[in-house]
Amino acid sequence: MRTSRSRASRAPEARDGTAAGPGRAPEVLVLLCSVAAALTTVAQPVVLGRTLDLLLRDGDAAPWLALSAALLVGELLLDSLTALFTGRCNATWTAHVRARALTGLLDAVPDRARPFSPGDVGTRLTLNATDAGGAPAARAALAASLVTPLGALVALALVDPWVAACVCAGLPALALVLRTFARDTGASVAAYQRTQSRIASALLEALDGTATIGAAGTGKRERARILAPLAELAVQGRHMWALHGRALARSGVLVPLLTLVATGVAGLRLAAGDLSVGELLAAGRYAQLTAGVGGAASLLGAIVRGRAARDRTRELERLPALAHGTERLPPAGTGELELRAVRVVRDGREVLRADHLRVPGGSTVAVVGRGGAGKSVLAAVAGRLIDPDEGQVLLDGVRLDRLTREALRTEVAFAFERPVLGEGTIADAVASGARRASPDEVERAACAAGADGFVRRLPHAYDTPLTGAPLSGGEHQRLGLARAFAQAGRLLVLDDATSSLDTATEHEVNLALRRSVRPGTRLVIAHRPSVAARADLVIWLEAGGVRALGTHHELWHTADYRAVFGPADGAATAEATATAEATATAEGAAPVDGTATAEGMTTAEGTAPADGTAPVDGAAPTAGVGPARLPEPRPRPEEARQ
Repeated sequence: MRTSRSRASRAPEARDGTAAGPGRAPEVLVLLCSVAAALTTVAQPVVLGRTLDLLLRDGDAAPWLALSAALLVGELLLDSLTALFTGRCNATWTAHVRARALTGLLDAVPDRARPFSPGDVGTRLTLNATDAGGAPAARAALAASLVTPLGALVALALVDPWVAACVCAGLPALALVLRTFARDTGASVAAYQRTQSRIASALLEALDGTATIGAAGTGKRERARILAPLAELAVQGRHMWALHGRALARSGVLVPLLTLVATGVAGLRLAAGDLSVGELLAAGRYAQLTAGVGGAASLLGAIVRGRAARDRTRELERLPALAHGTERLPPAGTGELELRAVRVVRDGREVLRADHLRVPGGSTVAVVGRGGAGKSVLAAVAGRLIDPDEGQVLLDGVRLDRLTREALRTEVAFAFERPVLGEGTIADAVASGARRASPDEVERAACAAGADGFVRRLPHAYDTPLTGAPLSGGEHQRLGLARAFAQAGRLLVLDDATSSLDTATEHEVNLALRRSVRPGTRLVIAHRPSVAARADLVIWLEAGGVRALGTHHELWHTADYRAVFGPADGAATAEATATAEATATAEGAAPVDGTATAEGMTTAEGTAPADGTAPVDGAAPTAGVGPARLPEPRPRPEEARQ
């Protein structure tokens, strides 16, 4: 599979501008203001002490009083600026972390992103991104918080070395408290965040299935399932708070103790005449500030939480993404699709195997098979939502992994069972894609998808906001089809995109695919025999392999093929198939030149079976199946009359 080596080497900044990030400027502003505030705090005790000494000696204390007031006002202003820049830093980094994680998720290979449940992703992009975004400011604040005790210790040594020595004797104990707190908190925080994600995932699953839960009367059971991890979360939360409280309690004992000892030593020095009253005041305050290093536990906890949260957001950011090339498709191509020795493996099991499968350009191909046969995997590989683990996929002779992103998404369009329409108006939803569709293209696509009628009945027609449009499942799906039709290129993949449509609407959509949508190759995941009957070619998948190719009429003679469409009444199903084929003939379906081949479609003896079966890759012959060729061009009505 050709993916980027890592998220770091992929350089997403070229696409979204988020890789460089906010830089260090917000963090530096917090650091500068915090350090300046810390320096004013360190300067205050000595200035106040000097002022007190002058007042006691009837000296000129006015300049020192003014300096004390200036330091106090300056500290208040700097604290205000620190709070302002901290909020800005947190917001900027949170947005950056969230954007990087979201970009990684949206650019990722779908199979690699599937293990992350919606609830887990929501937790990572909200709570975890917020915690991670607060870490830079917390780092700056922690660095500044160390300036105060270190500066106070230096100043205390200048005032009286003996008092400073007493304070230094207790600092190792405070450092040990902080080290233990940082070590024990990391694992506890990570476990707490994982449990939060489990609860969020279970809640979103329940919200998505409220109708089923209500109909089954399993509300109490679901509530118990969602809230089951709360007990574990409570234990983890209590453990976190216990660690935090223990660190604060220990530092809360050590800090007053150190302050008391330092004040006692300073008092003895005062009694001995080695310190003045002002110096005693300064020494006591400096001892308190030096011992205040224990208050860094809160900031350290924020950094630990931010680090654990950043690891969780990086898991989304570093999901492998598809790498793109520099080539473009030939301008005159018709959408010929070819799979050469393709293998897709998941969890050690081969889920798709296609050897030398070629689909002529301009044909409509139905992909049929039982559940788990590999239909959606084939659709994803054909449109390069994923790369095969082995082999190559070509469109008009060019390997898909060598195309530029623009060339690939402009010429390959998808429609899914549950389309995501985004925000904005109905027109915005249909027009969005690799290129912006015009209003006329939007309306034509909506007509082709059978959506124009109900859209015009909305309050503001195509300008109706999606949030104000009460759409049914079928209407939602039709808008997804309309968007795919508006973006249709050489290859259009419909992955179960008509499952919510009634039979009549599905028939109209199939008509539009031939008449109103840009000509090209159509790859349709089919669950109804009528859809397969209207197709030019059917790819029959079984256990991940291509069992046979042929027209629906040829394959229908095989009991196993008929069983793919379920245990419906055979006569009724055959009648529906015959009606579909007759309708397709009456429509004058455009002929498709070329032959769909599957090289190596022989029996074990290497010869084609006598009954015309077209088995693939050495599969057992299927009685009554015709050769893997498209049907002869159907005559148009006017030609038939001639």
